[in-house]
Amino acid sequence: MVGRVKRKAGLAAAAERAAAAPPPTCALCERPLGLKVEWHHPVPKSEGGRETAPVHPICHRTIHATLTNAELARDYSDFAVLRAHPDVARFLKWIAGKPADFHAPTRVGR
Repeated sequence: MVGRVKRKAGLAAAAERAAAAPPPTCALCERPLGLKVEWHHPVPKSEGGRETAPVHPICHRTIHATLTNAELARDYSDFAVLRAHPDVARFLKWIAGKPADFHAPTRVGR
C-alpha cells in the first residue's frame, strides 16, 4: 500500500481499536469521560508532581475547591484516599447518576 490507501487503512484500523476499547473513565468518580476532559496532577506541579490523570472538569474543580495543593501533595495524592475525604465522598455520591458532560457551578469550600 502507498500514500492515501495506506493512510485510510491505518485510520480504519485505529477506529476499530477505539470502538473495541472500553471508554476511558474519570480517575476520581470513575464514570465514563465525556467530550471535555481535563488532566489532574495527583501531586500538583507546584509541589513537584509530573504524572497526570484524566478527570471531568466538574471533578477537577471539586478537587481544587476542597483541598489546597499542599494537602493534595501531602495526604491525597492517591485517588482512593481522595475519594474517602468526607466532602469529596459527598460530591461523588451526588454526581454518580449524572451524565458524562454534566456541569454545575462549583462552590468554593476551603
